[in-house]
Amino acid sequence: MDFELTPDHVTLLDALEGLVKPFTTAPIGEVPFALGNEELEAALVEGGFLEIAREPEFGLVGAMLVVERVAQLPFAVEAANSAFVGPLLGEGVARPVCVAEADRLWQPIRFLRDGATLVILDNQGGASTLTPATGTVSADPESLFAYPMGLVSADEAARALPAPHLDGRDLRMRANLALASEATGLLRAALQSTIEHVSERKQFGRPLATFQALRHRLAEIHVRTDSLYWMTLRAAGLGDPGEAALAALHAQESARIAVYDFHQMLGAMGMTLEHPLHFWTYRLKALTGEYGGRGRQAMTAARLLWPEACAV
Repeated sequence: MDFELTPDHVTLLDALEGLVKPFTTAPIGEVPFALGNEELEAALVEGGFLEIAREPEFGLVGAMLVVERVAQLPFAVEAANSAFVGPLLGEGVARPVCVAEADRLWQPIRFLRDGATLVILDNQGGASTLTPATGTVSADPESLFAYPMGLVSADEAARALPAPHLDGRDLRMRANLALASEATGLLRAALQSTIEHVSERKQFGRPLATFQALRHRLAEIHVRTDSLYWMTLRAAGLGDPGEAALAALHAQESARIAVYDFHQMLGAMGMTLEHPLHFWTYRLKALTGEYGGRGRQAMTAARLLWPEACAV
């Protein structure tokens, strides 16, 4: 498979870079765990970046490039599901677009609020949709994730309407691509933030970055991040559910390892809101449990990519 980006994709990234440039600096001081930015979100919508997968010359690869770059910003905006899942839902779909599994509706859902579009996936390959009415979604006040999290009431969830026109298999593939793309950007930004810290912070008269043990761990995370980028790019280019599940598995496993190492390297500083690391790592923590976590992703990838072996 040719991994070289097309001229259209290069132009897309250039345009996106100009849009996100004013939003690259992390705020300093007391800020909430979940830090949104309405101006950034409006710019993405107005520029058509969240609709890019509808265009044949960009497709799912274009959506992957957009989501990965936006995830590197310190602001949590709902771009991933809008870019990947939104195009399947028709024109003028209400945002944010949220995705959850039918057997996990009791858990907090990222970006869920009144009036959002909630896509519910079941285990039989079907799907249903719901637009929560006013007053039926409550914010999760105890969440430490760097996303706005919402809880939908059981009565409201029961109002979800089956959507037989939607291909649940395709929806799940796109949800996995959205997860892997976002995780790639989050890992890249968190890695860069950590490298800057250990390059400046001194211990025993020398920068932490000069210690071989830390350099080895940072190198491993760098390899994981780059490999996740290429795995996700491949899955998006092929549009293959098995490859998408494999990319999501690698994303969740890499996030589990990297988040621990990042916070170990920053020490107490990494546990405060004064340092921007949490903007990315606390989002990664939320993604590690999405769609059944690593266990379900591994089983899905194995069944789809190696069916003969799984049948034994």
